[in-house]
Amino acid sequence: MTETVSTEHPHEPHADLSGKLNWLRAGVLGANDGIVSVAGIVVGVAGATTDSTTIATAGIAGLVAGALSMAGGEYVSVSTQRDTERAQLRLEKRELKEMPEAEERELAEIYESKGLSPELAAKVARELTEKDALQAHAEAELGIDPDNLTSPWQAAWASLVAFTVGALLPLLAIVWTSTSARVWACASAVVVGLALTGFISAKLGDARAGRAIARNVGMGALTMLVTYYVGVLFGVSVG
Repeated sequence: MTETVSTEHPHEPHADLSGKLNWLRAGVLGANDGIVSVAGIVVGVAGATTDSTTIATAGIAGLVAGALSMAGGEYVSVSTQRDTERAQLRLEKRELKEMPEAEERELAEIYESKGLSPELAAKVARELTEKDALQAHAEAELGIDPDNLTSPWQAAWASLVAFTVGALLPLLAIVWTSTSARVWACASAVVVGLALTGFISAKLGDARAGRAIARNVGMGALTMLVTYYVGVLFGVSVG
């Protein structure tokens, strides 16, 4: 009886998995931005006034503005990247049409530089070119998958949703708590949220969780501390 041996390794980074991890990592970072940004706003306003409506209005405005800004920035950034990739693919397609032999030699040289023998590199380049020349050259030369270009709209929606989810944490914590405890409730919720996003981002990047959590929580705490006392000083000066 012949035993089938799997050639896949559990920790081997495949292209589809890598793409999913990138999206998840972007979502975690977006949520982190939402937590810190809106926490800074609501805690700062809470330092200047105890009026719940004012605090909620400022928090909601910060959430909407931040989410739209993140989504718009991501859309523009990814659109620019996509336009660049398409331009590179058009150029590559023209070069393949006008000088196919030179392009095949160039592909062989790429594989030769990675350690293949000249004979094997030439064979690999020839077979890949015969199968799908544009795909082979795009991946080897440009690092682009022509069939899987990043979607600007998908990136924009992912950023908008992630920022909104993160921003709701400090906003709800400070609005749904009594005046005497609202700042501490918000701070506690932010610490928990930032610890979670720090832990997830560390696991996605195979980094130390403790260091990522400490960095996240430390920056969030510093943001809230500074904005709170700015609010206090502003409230005193206005009052």
